[in-house]
Amino acid sequence: MSDNRASASTTDDVVIVGAGLAGLFCALCLAPRPVTVLAAAPIGRGASSAWAQAGIAASVTEGDTVAAHVADTIAAGAGLVDRNIAQLMASEARDRVHDLLSYGVPFDTDLEGRLKAHKEAAHSFHRVVGVRGDTAGKAIMAALIEQVRQTPSIRLMEGVVAEELYRNGRAVTGVFGRPNEGSATRTLFLPTRAVVLATGGIGHLYETTTNPAEAQGSGLALAARAGAVIADAEFVQFHPTAIVSERDPSPLATEALRGEGAWLVDRDGHRFMPDCHELAELAPRDIVARAIHQQNTSGQGAYLDTRDAVGASFPERFPSVHAMCLDAGIDPVKEPIPVAPAAHYHMGGVLTDASARTSLDGLWAIGEAASTGAHGANRLASNSLLEAVVFAGRAARDIRDLLPYPQTYESGEADEQPGFVSEAPDVDAVKALRQIMSRHVGVVRNRDGLLDALSAIDRLTAENFNDRFRNMALAARIVTGSALLRTESRGGHYRSDCTETDPAQARRSYWTLASLDRTIRQTIDRDTKDRTTS
Repeated sequence: MSDNRASASTTDDVVIVGAGLAGLFCALCLAPRPVTVLAAAPIGRGASSAWAQAGIAASVTEGDTVAAHVADTIAAGAGLVDRNIAQLMASEARDRVHDLLSYGVPFDTDLEGRLKAHKEAAHSFHRVVGVRGDTAGKAIMAALIEQVRQTPSIRLMEGVVAEELYRNGRAVTGVFGRPNEGSATRTLFLPTRAVVLATGGIGHLYETTTNPAEAQGSGLALAARAGAVIADAEFVQFHPTAIVSERDPSPLATEALRGEGAWLVDRDGHRFMPDCHELAELAPRDIVARAIHQQNTSGQGAYLDTRDAVGASFPERFPSVHAMCLDAGIDPVKEPIPVAPAAHYHMGGVLTDASARTSLDGLWAIGEAASTGAHGANRLASNSLLEAVVFAGRAARDIRDLLPYPQTYESGEADEQPGFVSEAPDVDAVKALRQIMSRHVGVVRNRDGLLDALSAIDRLTAENFNDRFRNMALAARIVTGSALLRTESRGGHYRSDCTETDPAQARRSYWTLASLDRTIRQTIDRDTKDRTTS
């Protein structure tokens, strides 16, 4: 465990759980106020932000406007985007990009020094500001990590896993965690006045994902156990074009390739997306993901053919993807890339307002751990990094306004919880959970499969007395239960038994853990009764 400022026996009154883009940006925005940042892995290693290829969406090119960005965001969100939140996010985009520039992020510019942007699916303008084609996330994180290490007010506690929030009345007033050292017996208690969850997404709950192993839904589980409201948990975005390989996580073929004109073809070279949507390869991600899923399950195969659109310039223009293709034994200059959908981004999360406040006092959530309403049922490409920095900055301002005078607390060891262990989760249990989620709560879902998944998740939970696994299983149960209770298809949530979009369900979903469990039981009881009487 590393600490770049002071002894771990004291805790700042702001604790940020997570060290991806949202967490680090929030810490920098709070400077010079002292903050403690908990990172489960060495800083930068466990963050999905570092793997983001395309860039950050912002209306910076001639002809583009905030209004157009908002309109595209709403159109992609399948009727559930909070317009006010989308307007706020898009209107702050340019300023946040310039903040990142000030931190040393080397965004691509033209010969006159103006920001360059490329086009991605469902964007009406060239709006995605990147770095060297496909290295935006890596470059942004490298710049922020350097800034954080040079900022004395930020204490980094690397290798610490948050396992539970401490609640006093309506307020969250502390964090329980353990060193991430395999079989760790010490429980740390960090008292605080403000906790910011920046724990990332849920991708690693799935067998095929583009997310790092740390993306296990821990923020979702921590907040739910504490009683916070969870929103839109059923909406999981599957990136259409993960590169088929043996690697875990799956390498990603950036959407910018399709923006440059690459085609999706079957094994016979037939281009299939024009038959599925008028925008063809640039259709919203959920439509492209389902089309590719259908191609693969039917045996026709799905391949991204970049030979005409990018050709010999591939290694220079998309160096990260080129290297990953070569690692998988594919030469994209000469042959199409085999692709499949992979769990990529969670539109749901801990419900927050425009200041990133959750339903509990003392608890904020930012980045993918939060559900702001900006993405609705289907995130517009490259809005994720934008949402992360916009609401990280707003959370920092809100904390400064609410708690203007910093304090420091004595931290220490907490009593153990009998019957539970904190060593690394059982490998077989994690594998089983990920298989269940991919099989039943993936690109295509149905009622029977979701009920089977709930039963299997409950069984795995009962068999594994492990804090970290139980948090994974709880996050999986929340996503599965929310998917069961939305009896329609919308955005990233597609039910083969309810294929139509229901106007009556054009609303966001809100659950506490107690209300979700109660409604699931009522639904199962009603279903059992109906089958008995029929």
